[in-house]
Amino acid sequence: MTTTRHYLLSLLLVLLHNTCLVAQTAKPNIIFILADDLAQADLGCYGNPYNETPNLDKLAKSGIKFTQSYAACPVCSPSRAAIMTGKYPARLKLTNFLVGERTDSLSPVLPAQWKKYLSSSEVTLAERLKPLGYQTGFVGKWHLGGGDTLAPWGQGFDYSRMIGKNGLDYYNYSLYEDSYTKVFEDRGTTYLTDKLSDYALDFIKSANTRQPFFLYLCYSAPHVFLVPRGDKVSKYLRKYTKFDGKYNPYYAAMIESMDEGVGRLVKLLEEKGLMGNTLIVFTSDNGGVGIPELGPIPTTAGNLCKWKGFTYEGGIRVPTIISHQGVIAPDQICDRYFTNTDYTPTLLEMLGQKQEVMLDAKSFYPLLKNPQANFERGPIFWHYPHFSNQLSRPSGAIREGDWKLTKSYETNEIALFNLREDESETNDLSKTNTSKAQQMHQKLTDWLKNVDANMPIVK
Repeated sequence: MTTTRHYLLSLLLVLLHNTCLVAQTAKPNIIFILADDLAQADLGCYGNPYNETPNLDKLAKSGIKFTQSYAACPVCSPSRAAIMTGKYPARLKLTNFLVGERTDSLSPVLPAQWKKYLSSSEVTLAERLKPLGYQTGFVGKWHLGGGDTLAPWGQGFDYSRMIGKNGLDYYNYSLYEDSYTKVFEDRGTTYLTDKLSDYALDFIKSANTRQPFFLYLCYSAPHVFLVPRGDKVSKYLRKYTKFDGKYNPYYAAMIESMDEGVGRLVKLLEEKGLMGNTLIVFTSDNGGVGIPELGPIPTTAGNLCKWKGFTYEGGIRVPTIISHQGVIAPDQICDRYFTNTDYTPTLLEMLGQKQEVMLDAKSFYPLLKNPQANFERGPIFWHYPHFSNQLSRPSGAIREGDWKLTKSYETNEIALFNLREDESETNDLSKTNTSKAQQMHQKLTDWLKNVDANMPIVK
């Protein structure tokens, strides 16, 4: 009897040990949250004293806040394509938002031609994760093309709740699943941001607990129109004058609703005991809108130059928070730079996958283990050969190390900045450091040729 007990006890210990090993080595869940037109300066954890973002601030405290993370394009569709594929928009030929078409009769150029969809032949992040056993869910704004082969359900997502009309109306919208089956329609009662959070929670609740999940949650907030929930505006109006009218109370209320959604997600993960096995990424598709587009000015880029649509820092530098409880050390700040093509190789390396050669991306996984690691990203590039709704004009840019060069595609004028000394891009050094300017310009020129970039058309 004693021998039997010893045997059973030993067996139990082995089983417990193996269970712990499985728990420790299981593939983590991945939640990737994308805001729309959110400036880095819009969050409390990045220094905003007006907007209230307690849940995102707490998330930043639990992991790493990146101060020099970039979107691959200053407007939305190309940036989203870069996240999904790990490729530069210029290589994909998807360089403008899908319905963007502006010209200037006084300009010497016409905008470049571009694809108005993400080709189904491209391999998305969801399609890379599914063979690894991931359940894949998409909720929110897709903005990468329509039709069954181009919508989320044709691009690797098992579960889809896609906004129609790209979420420009927060109280008049429809949501769709496979084959454009309408699953929800609102005509003035349910706030869109809240509904997207509801569906994100539903996906997590319904996920098979024996498989990891990948949730790609794309809020349409705080993109214009500026339509907040009415019950959230009054407190921002009350403190509006304390800040000399510098901030927009309606925009702030929209951000708060998104922040609440993030808080609800984290709470559910905690209740289900999943925080220790879930990586959370929060970022934005591009910089904030700094002009009165479709209403009053939503925001500013703080001390950064310009805003959405521009290849200056205010248009391309975005907030990024990455948290993984028990894996990523808390309360870290990282000033190394990377761009959003880099998420694909980073996540694959985290999952122990053999690294393929990716021409436009580099894994920054070492920074998740040590934010101060000696990580050399190398040059990153931007190509925006269009006229934007935000008054920007066709341009390109390159950053390498502390140096950044911008180029006008209309005049061929270049400007050179040292971002370590001049984050606001106010001091053009191209005339005083001609060798560095020439070197950077040549690299940009070579890259444009290498990716076969579609250029503006000379009239």
